Amino acid sequence: MTYSVKETFSPNVRALRVPGAPVAPVTPPDPGALAAKVRTLAPSMTRSMQRVAEAVASDPAGCSHLTVTALAVHTGTSEATVVRTARLLGYPGYRDLRLALAALAAQQATGAAPAVTADIAVDDPLADVVTKLALEEQQTLADTASQLDTVQLEAAVAALAAARRTDVYGIAASGLVGQDLAQKLLRIGLIAHAHVDPHLAVTNAVQLRGGDVALAITHSGNTYDVIEPLRAAFERGATTIAITGRSDSPVTQYADIVLTTSCSRETELRPAAMSSRTGQLLVVDCLFIGVAQRTYDAAAPALSASYEALAHRHTARGARGR
Repeated sequence: MTYSVKETFSPNVRALRVPGAPVAPVTPPDPGALAAKVRTLAPSMTRSMQRVAEAVASDPAGCSHLTVTALAVHTGTSEATVVRTARLLGYPGYRDLRLALAALAAQQATGAAPAVTADIAVDDPLADVVTKLALEEQQTLADTASQLDTVQLEAAVAALAAARRTDVYGIAASGLVGQDLAQKLLRIGLIAHAHVDPHLAVTNAVQLRGGDVALAITHSGNTYDVIEPLRAAFERGATTIAITGRSDSPVTQYADIVLTTSCSRETELRPAAMSSRTGQLLVVDCLFIGVAQRTYDAAAPALSASYEALAHRHTARGARGR
């Protein structure tokens, strides 16, 4: 189900509402992240913008020599479409995109191995499945890491570390990732709850206020059962965070902080939940480590206490009675 929301907020809400969030101008992504950016944003682009994005990602060297008019002709689009695509990819203008393409072409000329896209066939031996999945997981992790906005990440870490309480919302595979984050935060002494039931999520969200954090995890960014509680938390003044594969999706309208994950290409035997989960888990681990660093004096004793409390449960059953 998709969910449509109205853009009734100010573009500066995120920068103003996040406690301690650094205010910095938007900077173009690293040239090496261009292919990952195209894979992530392509599904939300118009077909003409997709042609431009695919052209610059597949032939950065050739496109770096083209003027905006020449690239428009090359892709069968318009100059305005080329400029809009450049901005959607994170560059202030087409000139900046050309510079990034030239830098990317130079990187590729050094002999770095090209990215591997793994298609798993019905008759693939398990040994090949292992190899292909490992390569695809590595690519997903690399893509997510290359495009992750560290300014937004720092803001999320600061908010989580200072939160009176954190609620995490997610459904299905994203719900499992949310439970992982909540468990990690609990083990370092923070109050955190993961909600996979949409009714309980909303019920808890309406109790939040300033000083609390609500974090939504949805790869598509369109999941109503995740958007609804995040919106409720947003409207009550909680700091809101979205982990999503679509930076312009509906869930981001109610997020003070947006953390994007890679959008890997899927095959018939590899549903979207697999690759999206990989990127989400990386972001969750980055959040956890960042919060643990920031709250180390309290986190270290809490981790030790939780380990000691559970140690006897990791002892073989036969040895416990001795």
